[in-house]
Amino acid sequence: MPFNILIVDDSKIVHAMLTQALEMTDIELGEIFHAMNGREGLDLLRRHSVDLVLSDIHMPEMDGVEMVEQVRLDESLRSIPIVVISSEGSRKRMEQLRENGVQYFIRKPFTPEKINESIRQAMGEDYD
Repeated sequence: MPFNILIVDDSKIVHAMLTQALEMTDIELGEIFHAMNGREGLDLLRRHSVDLVLSDIHMPEMDGVEMVEQVRLDESLRSIPIVVISSEGSRKRMEQLRENGVQYFIRKPFTPEKINESIRQAMGEDYD
């Protein structure tokens, strides 16, 4: 079953790197959606079927933490796994994200192997 993935990051370079990393994994990909901030990400989540979100924290308009909070408040979106990919790793920020159901974090810079591993963990039995 192919997975639809949403990438939320304000860097076009990160979008390209994540897309390339995803294509290098053995994950059966459906559509890859792209958003430049949390507000665009929420809009895409409400309009498309997405199985997993890969999101940065620091973005204009709506950051990743705000987006995660909004996703968790929305009954139709709250079960979507979110993997945070960021260069920030402060304990306070990680605790804040964990409180909102984020269990998987990838530090930038990342490798395709780390992307593959984190997606497999986040998707759990749905992947197998």
